[in-house]
Amino acid sequence: MNVYDVLIIGGGAAGFFTAVNTAEKLPNAKIAILERGKEVLTKVKISGGGRCNVTHAEFIPKELSKNYPRGEKELLGPFHRFMTGDTMAWFEERGVELKIEDDGRVFPVSNDSQTIINCFLDQAEELGVNIKLKESVTDISPHNESWIVNTTNNTYSTKHLVVSTGSNPKMWKTLTKLNFTVKAAVPSLFTFNIKDYRIKDLMGLATEASVKVLDTNNLEASGPLLITHWGMSGPAILKLSAWGARILNDKNYQFKIAVNWRTHYSTEETFQELNVLKQNNSKKSPYTHAQFELPKRLWHKLLEASNISENQNWADLNNLQLQNLAEELTNGVYKVNGKSTFKEEFVTAGGINLKDINFKTFESKLYKNLYFSGEVLNIDAITGGFNFQNAWTGGYLIAEDIFKKS
Repeated sequence: MNVYDVLIIGGGAAGFFTAVNTAEKLPNAKIAILERGKEVLTKVKISGGGRCNVTHAEFIPKELSKNYPRGEKELLGPFHRFMTGDTMAWFEERGVELKIEDDGRVFPVSNDSQTIINCFLDQAEELGVNIKLKESVTDISPHNESWIVNTTNNTYSTKHLVVSTGSNPKMWKTLTKLNFTVKAAVPSLFTFNIKDYRIKDLMGLATEASVKVLDTNNLEASGPLLITHWGMSGPAILKLSAWGARILNDKNYQFKIAVNWRTHYSTEETFQELNVLKQNNSKKSPYTHAQFELPKRLWHKLLEASNISENQNWADLNNLQLQNLAEELTNGVYKVNGKSTFKEEFVTAGGINLKDINFKTFESKLYKNLYFSGEVLNIDAITGGFNFQNAWTGGYLIAEDIFKKS
């Protein structure tokens, strides 16, 4: 029997942050991380395109919590105790220089996720945290005042048990035996598959847009929209995929979206502006200059979709053509047929029911000294460093509670 004071299942971001903070507060405690794979922190390695987007520069707890389609209400209290500024200070105190990019995402100055991994590994080694690889957990059971954890290789006993296994169906199944309710997982961050002549051959083009899913109750988002070879991506689409994770899953990823390439302008306002353009540019072709700061290639596609030909001048356009163009600019309907997922940055909506957790400590309400951090919970966020912030906040508050109890 391997006996520990604190045992953490899962060698990812949440697991390491919990382990390091607990070891700092309790230098004499015997602490181990059990990782089922051959290496640790694999998701950290590939996150943010290999640069590791550690958090997001939003420093007001209420505003920060609004980025979590699942977990917004529950994380508000925890964010008042440990959030973005604390995360940045934590890494910088340990020698990791950080920078805030224009869109608010926070990265290491090195632009290399290995900087974050090295920080965790160095801290774990310095503080005497044991890292045990290829230890796949098969069973968890309470025993007297302790927890017994069985793996494929060993049996462990611990006073405090932390589960930080991310979106791991096997672990969720194990936890249901302990009477936890688990919300079934569905993809949360994904791009939309769209085959449409209006975006054909525009791969790599990005512009601001507002997008809404038709036949839903207010499911819409704004931000940069990226046209890809399979359809549409970028923050506007990823926000929609996160907020609509369950709705879009129920639709089997077959639905229609309306795209407003002018973001906040209405069809009527745009129609009026097109009439002004017609008057001011009567002898010019609409194809000569893209309007409304749209990329030229996209503008040409929308002209084509509005039945406006290259040999027409503005003066030649009739009301129907202008109306069609106003509609294409502000309310173009596109059919979505399936999704594409970032395999390496796979995020799901689903996990341990949040009603089973005390969010002052991230301890289970069903059992003492059993904690959960990270994506094993039914918490997920939009893209931009928010999922990591949930991991850091949970890990820190767990370490604090274990310290108080000890």
